[in-house]
Amino acid sequence: MLPIDRSHLYDGQELALECVGETVEIPGPAGILEGLTACPEKETRGVVAVILHPHPLYGGTLNNKVVHYLSRTCNLLGIPSLRFNFRGVGKSTGSYDAGRGEVDDCLAVLDWIAQRRPGFPIWLAGFSFGAYVAYQVAARDARVERLLTVAPPVNLFDFSGVTTPTCPWTLVQGENDELVPPAAVRAWMQSLERQPEWVPLPADHFFHGKLNLLSQTLLDLYHAQLGAGIDAAQPCRAFSPA
Repeated sequence: MLPIDRSHLYDGQELALECVGETVEIPGPAGILEGLTACPEKETRGVVAVILHPHPLYGGTLNNKVVHYLSRTCNLLGIPSLRFNFRGVGKSTGSYDAGRGEVDDCLAVLDWIAQRRPGFPIWLAGFSFGAYVAYQVAARDARVERLLTVAPPVNLFDFSGVTTPTCPWTLVQGENDELVPPAAVRAWMQSLERQPEWVPLPADHFFHGKLNLLSQTLLDLYHAQLGAGIDAAQPCRAFSPA
């Protein structure tokens, strides 16, 4: 079991988010995966973001506050996003599989997006356990154009056998993280053949009181790297059936 007691359960309370779009059902390898889209007023970057939630056995769901803020951040960048519940969470069928089946779940979601947005690259983001899954998927699937990992739990799961992703990669780590020691994350990162962009923030594992800081830091970072987006912005399109 993970070193998380009742006071450390992931908060699944939904926050007010004006851009929430469709509730969707996605065919997965263990049955149906429950998803939720969120769209900006205008799409400006020609990509779709997929955001992965923290540990399913400790309250992690698509409604987690960090996941929620990552979705909103993508929308502020002009990117539609999709959050989904891993197998066995919420209305998703199946049962927890320690990251193995969850990787397959994510790959199925990428397939589903490819049917509805052909040719659109994926920005893949994950928080804690979701970062572990996202890291593996980014190493396997060339559709992932950019990777964001928040508090990757390198002390709790085995990252060693995974090929380092080649896409641009940002790693956000709370300097006061009580569950994933920053020193362990730095040591792991420095052992890699290709290192991510390291973004330390004065936050605990759950980013209590620091969610706006997380969002603004990422907005500033991506605007500096990518600019304001394409000129020919398009209204956000629903992820309607193909």
